Amino acid sequence: MTRRGSNPVCVQSVLAIALLAHIGVAAAQTAIDVVPTQPIVSVTSSATSNVANDRMHALLRAEADNADPAQAASDVNARMARALARARGVTGIEASTAGYSSFQITEPNKPPRWRVSQTLALEGADFAALAGLVSRLQSNDGLVLASLNFSVSAATRRAAEDALTQQAIRNWQQRAQAAAQGFGAGGWRAGRITIQTNDFGRPQPMYRASAVADSRAPVAVEGGMSEVTVTVSGEAILDTVRAGR
Repeated sequence: MTRRGSNPVCVQSVLAIALLAHIGVAAAQTAIDVVPTQPIVSVTSSATSNVANDRMHALLRAEADNADPAQAASDVNARMARALARARGVTGIEASTAGYSSFQITEPNKPPRWRVSQTLALEGADFAALAGLVSRLQSNDGLVLASLNFSVSAATRRAAEDALTQQAIRNWQQRAQAAAQGFGAGGWRAGRITIQTNDFGRPQPMYRASAVADSRAPVAVEGGMSEVTVTVSGEAILDTVRAGR
């Protein structure tokens, strides 16, 4: 009778599996042992300032109603041409035309008519000059004032945001330091940081005029203020927290 011996291949496989299992347990234990003891705190801080609006925006409309659409369009075109020439004669005022519309109006017991309208957009830094121009366009050219808006110019906003950014960063650093002290950490370092502003890129409405074509009194304007805010958000990575905290 022949005695069967151990299969060396099987023995080697068992040993390899046991070795891998041991390595896996050791690795898991090592991972547990090296769990970082540095907490990461999310910190947010902001700085805000009221900045005087230094840009004025006005929208006016030239409108005409007529049974003949061509005549209505001709009236609007002539008034808009005069308004543009008048606006371009004022130093520092930017003028451009905007929406143009033409549609038929039908009402009971009345003949149909066409209404044609075109918008004139004005912008400038000289509020008095622009307000005076708006008044003349209403009185002399029959334009209708739709709205007045004020905003902060790009250069003024950038200067305000640069100063507020430094202030917001200092505020953020103070909060991060306070968080480190509260957790008993010896110090901290900054992780990922984001800086955001509230610049939406649109002028804020401050005054809306009634649709009165003839206005002999000058338009009263007050530019007001706009709120500029810079927010700093990010991670404060604390040093190892002292035992007992």
